[in-house]
Amino acid sequence: MVKPEVLAIIPARGGSKGIPRKNIKNFAGHPLIAYSIAAGLQAETVTRVIVSTDDEEIAAVARRCGAQTPFLRPAEFAQDRSLDLPVFEHALEWLAQHEGYRPEVVVQLRPTSPVRPRGLVDEAVRLLLAHPEADSVRGVVPAGQNPHKMWRIDPETGRMRSLLAVEGLAEPYNAPRQALPPVYWQTGHIDAIRPRAIQSGSMSGAVILPVLIDPAYTVDIDTPKDWGRSEWLVLHGGLDPVDPGHRRPLPDPVDLVILDFDGVLTDNRVWVREDGVEMVAANRSDSWGIGLLRKAGIQVVILSTGINPVVSARAKKMGVPVTQGAKDKAAALPGLLAEFGARAEHAIYVGNDTNDTPCFPLVACALAPADAQPDAIRAADLVLTRAGGHGAVRELCDLLLNGKNSFE
Repeated sequence: MVKPEVLAIIPARGGSKGIPRKNIKNFAGHPLIAYSIAAGLQAETVTRVIVSTDDEEIAAVARRCGAQTPFLRPAEFAQDRSLDLPVFEHALEWLAQHEGYRPEVVVQLRPTSPVRPRGLVDEAVRLLLAHPEADSVRGVVPAGQNPHKMWRIDPETGRMRSLLAVEGLAEPYNAPRQALPPVYWQTGHIDAIRPRAIQSGSMSGAVILPVLIDPAYTVDIDTPKDWGRSEWLVLHGGLDPVDPGHRRPLPDPVDLVILDFDGVLTDNRVWVREDGVEMVAANRSDSWGIGLLRKAGIQVVILSTGINPVVSARAKKMGVPVTQGAKDKAAALPGLLAEFGARAEHAIYVGNDTNDTPCFPLVACALAPADAQPDAIRAADLVLTRAGGHGAVRELCDLLLNGKNSFE
């Protein structure tokens, strides 16, 4: 059988106002747009993934993430109030005119809904293909509020009127939730659409089928507050969303914790006296957490590139062994594991900078503080919610002692 041609289109204009440049802003270690591109590329049913953008920089990032950018969207379709329909009409017309390309199904993957369950795209496409009468499939979740308990206020009388009526219920607004019809909220995760609907002037057509989504994945990023909450959900929410990278869980058990010093146990700043003596700031809660780890039988060691008395002094204060002068940390790591009798599959590494990232694949799980360098965040399996020197290590200690793989 010939595989149906399924085109995933990711709309990403350059002029976002609420969060400037949000489509290529780093989100949990990857450009935001990378999550929607990955959802298309990882879907078995999708045969092509393109990004419709008016912005050269977004186009370049999209290509690096594996999407195609066969055209730049005209500016008139990339305004604050631009609708989806002309964007998709333009894409289909351009592809038909310049390439003779006409897909059987078009999938919309909005960048602002990056947290998608694995398999969702395939589920939506297969549902649409199985129902020739359907014009589209749209992702929905159970609505958080029931509109049957909502009201309108008459502007002239000031009296309230029920928004919706329910057959057989005189006062639906006074009825228990269980007696009311179930209602659903459309999300931005997925729309699978037949081109005939778009060509007739609709992004859904007349016959729309639902694909139900776990409400835990509900994310729509419009404001900076949405951004922080959504990023936390990806990194620490215990979900299994489509991810542009591969994030490994914490091993069980953990026998050895390897810590970088600067930027992990400190805030990465250094004070230098006129006589050359250096001072750093550390967090007492980190040392307390490390003490609890050691009581629990989990070994801890510091691995540092430089040689500095301040590192030795702080390590001694915490009762933690330290290896300094490791110019190539990845080369030093196997010896360190052997010294502590730990296997790589039961060791974890916490680092904040590019010189730490070669160590990440050599252990079972790699972590980075919240303020780590972008390369370290991208390469890490878990990103802590606290910054280096501001409780990141204590956060990890609590995580290990509570026996959890995610933050709750």
